[in-house]
Amino acid sequence: MTKVITAREAAQLIPDGATIGLAGMGLSGWAEEIACAIADRFQETGHPRDLNLKQGSAMGDWKERGTTRLGYEGLVTKWSAAHVGSAFSLCKLAVENKLECHCLPQGVIVNLWREIAAGRPGLLTKVGLGTFVDPRLEGGKMNQCTKTELVEIKELDGEEYLFYKGFDVDVALLRGSIADEHGNISFERESVINEGLSVAAAAKNTGGIVIVQVEYLAKAGTLAPKEVKIPGVLVDYVVQASDQKACWQTEGVYYEPSFSGQIKKPLRALPPLPFDERKVICRRCAMELKNGDVLNLGVGMPAEMGKILAEENLSEAVVMTTESGMVGGVPAALPNFGSAYNPEAIMVHGDMFDLIDGGGLDVTCLGIGEADRDGNINVSKFGPRLTGPGGFINITKATPKVIFCGTFMGKAKLKTGNGKITVVEEGSIKKFKEKVEQVTFAGAYKGEDQQVLYITERCVFQLMDGKMTLMEIAPGMDLEKDILANMDFVPAISKDLKSMSEEIFHEEWGNLNQYLGG
Repeated sequence: MTKVITAREAAQLIPDGATIGLAGMGLSGWAEEIACAIADRFQETGHPRDLNLKQGSAMGDWKERGTTRLGYEGLVTKWSAAHVGSAFSLCKLAVENKLECHCLPQGVIVNLWREIAAGRPGLLTKVGLGTFVDPRLEGGKMNQCTKTELVEIKELDGEEYLFYKGFDVDVALLRGSIADEHGNISFERESVINEGLSVAAAAKNTGGIVIVQVEYLAKAGTLAPKEVKIPGVLVDYVVQASDQKACWQTEGVYYEPSFSGQIKKPLRALPPLPFDERKVICRRCAMELKNGDVLNLGVGMPAEMGKILAEENLSEAVVMTTESGMVGGVPAALPNFGSAYNPEAIMVHGDMFDLIDGGGLDVTCLGIGEADRDGNINVSKFGPRLTGPGGFINITKATPKVIFCGTFMGKAKLKTGNGKITVVEEGSIKKFKEKVEQVTFAGAYKGEDQQVLYITERCVFQLMDGKMTLMEIAPGMDLEKDILANMDFVPAISKDLKSMSEEIFHEEWGNLNQYLGG
């Protein structure tokens, strides 16, 4: 029988040196009240210490909530995740080489839990070959003190694979919406059906314990069986949160019922994108879509493309998805990324990555960060700023059309309108480098039939024959002054260099439908 305990009592159950498994995205799935109790105990007693934290997505609100609560020297000494950027205090310790830090592909992490739960030795995949997680490059290590090897090269039938090794889980620290008296966990108000079931099974099957924070307690037998996402046989302890602040649905809202399927929200209620260079970029990206495409949208500017489709009354012309498991509807941008308004379906996080890894997407739109002459992209590390790849490495591996998008220069001031764009004040940050700092997408590993585009407000590149090739230039731009002079390399230039369509540089558009085709 599951035992209901306080957050403080839960913190007492965490031993020194424990490997802690987490599941969720943003604040969804994050056990905030228990984490605060762990941090309080450490400050009071110095225990638990030397924790090994394992997580998939970014977990936190980019302020004070989330895994950043555990950012005390000595509390966590090993940390691996797909995305670490929201945990500022832990990142600071990693930059100072006070804890080991690995970043691995999100789809690998969320599905490695299943391999561990099933007693298999690890996960074998081609995801990550040629990127910074490849042990011939960095092995996913994000700082100098990280020495542990988590990834190995394996050969099978003459082909190379990466092998991500399994491990034992001492504590699964999870969150749901409701727990009944038998410990059955419902995700009724959660926007993401995260990998909590797999993390719980991995902990139980390797001798660990499972602790789940919830907002509500229910009588046994009152939860519909299909609503139970983690069965009580896997749950040892339940903590009912004492404060709503510990149970936010996303990092941006306490509860948005259209995210979790309780209502459908009129899409006209979504605010339109302001007319600027970002909107131009999103419009140009949308022109690459076809009716019926299954489209993945990444965090940041790419997620805003959903608003373009909504503005053009074409949000149902394609099926928009996010790696968290959203299918259909309109993906939300930050601070609610990972959720979607009016999703048609919400898949389990790991199941979505099975779809992605198997080539089930048609198109993805992701951020540029920085790019180099070989078409490599870095979104995971910029000097002392550690971020990690999130789902980037998985998504770019098997998707037939990959669109990277972003502004051409950082911190530039631009004027957009009347069918053109002009530079008011040149930016200070170059994004097209001779060599990227870290390889999150490897141009050399582009699939034979894969189309890779790089879309900015000033121009459009395509990766052709292993070279960044300039295909389009925006009206109002001077090739030498506004583009080539602000790149660290000279790209190949298409013999059929075209002008970007001037219609997307007007405040009103309404012409997307002609590009979607049949």
